[in-house]
Amino acid sequence: MALDCEATVDAGAYSAYPFSACLEAGLVGSILPGLYEIDHVLIALKLLPADVVHMVVLDQNIANAAERLGFAVALIFGAFAAPAIARDDRALERYAMVETIQAMALSTRGVAGHPGFEARVIAALRSVPRHEFVPRELSHLAYSNQPLPIGFGQTISQPFIVAMMTDLLQLKPSDRVLEIGTGSGYHAAVLSLLAREVYSIEIVPELGERATLTLTRLGHANVTTRIGDGYQGWEEHAPYDAIIVTAAPDHVPPALVAQLRPGGRLVIPVGVILQNLVLLQKGNDGTTTSRRVVPVRFVPLTRGEKSN
Repeated sequence: MALDCEATVDAGAYSAYPFSACLEAGLVGSILPGLYEIDHVLIALKLLPADVVHMVVLDQNIANAAERLGFAVALIFGAFAAPAIARDDRALERYAMVETIQAMALSTRGVAGHPGFEARVIAALRSVPRHEFVPRELSHLAYSNQPLPIGFGQTISQPFIVAMMTDLLQLKPSDRVLEIGTGSGYHAAVLSLLAREVYSIEIVPELGERATLTLTRLGHANVTTRIGDGYQGWEEHAPYDAIIVTAAPDHVPPALVAQLRPGGRLVIPVGVILQNLVLLQKGNDGTTTSRRVVPVRFVPLTRGEKSN
């Protein structure tokens, strides 16, 4: 029976098996324009999970063939540039964690502006081995949906919060992202699978150095880190399409707003005792609007000494 590969990418009639068959038959070129001419990309795509490749086809945020090709290549490098991920034997735990996150997202409709989290965000969480970013003695808790201590009074954030904050950024494969608070490096790893460039600042030298080693070992070559005071941002690489802050100041730092590109988004927890996750958007004319998304609890953003 002939394969109808156009039909397999109909969002209303998705079946992983027909899509896999089309991929195996080399017919993906008809639905991913441009890929059929690049044999090595097709070969590598065959080694990725069908649902991940299918995500590239269906994601409406990837507007044209060039962007689809770029995202496909990013997925390939993310999957194969990291030997530690390839040897990962905890994928089932990670998938279970993601299912928990998705269920929570569906139960809190409207928080991110749409039900659930976007497919690219979910795929990134499925890909990044959280156990590589937590202390060895807490490895057994790596895929529980809770924050964990990573030393120096800092934490690795709850996976649900990581997913929510990332989803709110609405990242595109071409984006440049600034992260304030590298911490363990886990969130930077997730961001690196969704954006072209990630710049991450950590003020605790020991954490920053450890995170850099982990990110390098896992092959996240598009993440650049440095030790410094994140309150001032990283002007050298500005403007940024998106900025994310993983510790709570008592106000939005003006430097971060200034370094945000018009049309960009800033996601940041704000407050001292009572904190709220805030989404700030900069208009094309430079004006900003913001809204409170959900109450949260983060470690404080400490200027000049420590932050997460």
